[in-house]
Amino acid sequence: MARKKAPLPTKDQLRDFIAESLTPVGKREIARAFQVKGEDRVALKAMLRELSAEGTVGKIRKSAPPAGRLAEVMPVVVAGLDEDGETLLRPLVWEDEKEPPRIVLVERPGAPALLTGTRILVRLNKRSSRLYEARVLRRIPTTSDRVVGTYRLGAEGGRLIPADKRSRTEFRVSRVDSGGARDGELVSAEVLTTARHGIPEARIVERLGTADDPRAIVAIAVAAHDIPVAFAHDALAQAEAAEPVTQPGTREDLRDVPLVTIDGDDARDFDDAVFAEPDGGGWKLVVAIADVAHYVTPASPLDRDAFKRGNSVYLPDRVVPMLPEALSNELCSLKPKVPRPVMACFMRIDKEGRLQGHRFARALMRSAARLTYEQVQNARDGCPDDMTGPLMDRVVEPLYGAYRALIKAREKRGTLDLDIPERRVYLGPDGDVLAIHKRARFDSHRLIEEFMIAANVAAAETLEAKGVPCMYRVHDRPSYEKLEGLREFLDSIGLSLPKGQVLQPKSFTRLLARAEDTPHKQMVNDLVLRSQAQAQYSPDNLGHFGLALRRYAHFTSPIRRYADVLVHRGLIKALDLGDDGLADAEAAKMRQLGEHISMTERRAQVAERDALDRYSALYLSSQVGGDFAGRISGVSRFGLFIALDETGADGLIPISTLGADFFEHDERHHRLVGRKTRVAYQLGQPVHVRLADADPVKGGLVFQLLPAEGKDRHPERPFTRRTEAPRRRPDRRHRG
Repeated sequence: MARKKAPLPTKDQLRDFIAESLTPVGKREIARAFQVKGEDRVALKAMLRELSAEGTVGKIRKSAPPAGRLAEVMPVVVAGLDEDGETLLRPLVWEDEKEPPRIVLVERPGAPALLTGTRILVRLNKRSSRLYEARVLRRIPTTSDRVVGTYRLGAEGGRLIPADKRSRTEFRVSRVDSGGARDGELVSAEVLTTARHGIPEARIVERLGTADDPRAIVAIAVAAHDIPVAFAHDALAQAEAAEPVTQPGTREDLRDVPLVTIDGDDARDFDDAVFAEPDGGGWKLVVAIADVAHYVTPASPLDRDAFKRGNSVYLPDRVVPMLPEALSNELCSLKPKVPRPVMACFMRIDKEGRLQGHRFARALMRSAARLTYEQVQNARDGCPDDMTGPLMDRVVEPLYGAYRALIKAREKRGTLDLDIPERRVYLGPDGDVLAIHKRARFDSHRLIEEFMIAANVAAAETLEAKGVPCMYRVHDRPSYEKLEGLREFLDSIGLSLPKGQVLQPKSFTRLLARAEDTPHKQMVNDLVLRSQAQAQYSPDNLGHFGLALRRYAHFTSPIRRYADVLVHRGLIKALDLGDDGLADAEAAKMRQLGEHISMTERRAQVAERDALDRYSALYLSSQVGGDFAGRISGVSRFGLFIALDETGADGLIPISTLGADFFEHDERHHRLVGRKTRVAYQLGQPVHVRLADADPVKGGLVFQLLPAEGKDRHPERPFTRRTEAPRRRPDRRHRG
């Protein structure tokens, strides 16, 4: 599909760009910044001549900095995070044959995170010939420069109030650009101007619904993060034309093996099935994964759309799938009693759970049953139902036997096990929120995780041994700076991390065990999580620190992750399993592929979290004035972040409502301390709060602190509605 070209900048955008540049800019820099190419350069030159003639800008120079050198002010693109979690940038255009110098973003406190692919104008500070520090001047508008919010129609015309709680900018919407939107509707709009003087303008491109419609609440998260929804016509046509595989042919026939799928009761697609049986003192395992690569071939329309998405996005009321439903919910979904093509991983483990051997093959299977985690756990606990009862001896018991062996191996290598609760939204038939609860976690969940981890390791080992490029799932060690910050805090509460040695995941596990019976348990868990590097995709094997594995790749979810499709193609090429393996063009650009799918994963995580926040605010909006138990999940100079115990929903206590005292932010100890009273509020501390405000559109909750039992309330300043307070919520989720 042809890439949509960037629109010509407006005169206002050109004036801003030239005015904000700290050094003279030429036509070349302007064309690069706004991605003007080809015949559009003629129109750009004409606009620049007009601006010069108007006297609003000085004469535009023709020369540009020599190739290989960086200008003091230049457009860049966010390239991702390095091993220490710093944001790296690359010049938007780089024509030198050598690699560009390293550019590290100097982030402002409280500033929202920049997703990979975001284009920004920066000022560079040269630290050495190969290192620059960058400070953001502004974002560069692109064709996807959208704003989502509430449309308001007043006497002076239309206005758009952004749904992003961090944004205070309102946009003017002319009647001709209103798209027929009604007062109070949620809309998605295209930014027309970023003028510094006056109110910027926007054009409404999509009406999302009303603020009391739960479906519109989720639509905000989809539109705000530019999640691709519609598939290209040729991709849909390719999916509809795909035919089921009903006979083994050259595939191994596993139709008589009682493989079962085990998922949540709300799962929408089933891409993995498992089986185990005793093998002497050890176990034979089979992990069968949907053969997505059979249908999604390199450079095909389906492949282009899948790559663009990078992964499926799971929202409370819907899935934005990576693949069309004809594949994700049908031909690639391992439904019961239906033949399905799979990539099967056959493994042997000893009684200690150590991997003794493995092989991969393309096969045809027929799922014996679609089971849920609750079903399997109940069966294991002595309460089988009509479906699990007949499967106990041959399926359920052997699965748990192999699981016990795998757990031994996990415990021996010493993985990092953190308490990371997830929330689930329960919806009624009309889309209304019935309840929000933390997801229950059973041994059946861990069983599937251990089987998948074993198969993922086998895939990485196979590709490495065959010398075929592998898209590793890497999780690097924590940075020195983060560890020192953690050590400093632990010292203050009588705990410690060993120094003078390379830390292993088991070092953190022992720390968590020491904190288990102390008041600091939750706080230590949160801080250990925050100290960890972010997992990502890369062709460079850095190992997986959290799982204590030397090599690891994602192989087990190709319906919802493009990384897994790449690994499947690599195995097909490495083992000569077909002509639809990893293409040479893909192998040559694995680094860029890894950066892209790491970005789309983060994009999905943020969208999923935002949707969950908005649903939580919608659910709690009818309980404003109610009292709740919670804990302090974050401390900042502007207030306390609170996570509620029952729903996991979180919001802010503005510092202005804590009392008449002046509260200082003790960053080292993660607390706010009253200057006069010395009253302290610390990370992890249990609290009781009253819900003061809930805004479903922005996904914001505002609380007031209630006095501890048996204590008088501190004198408080009058409560002021502050839903716009900046919100630096810690990312409590670590995904391997």
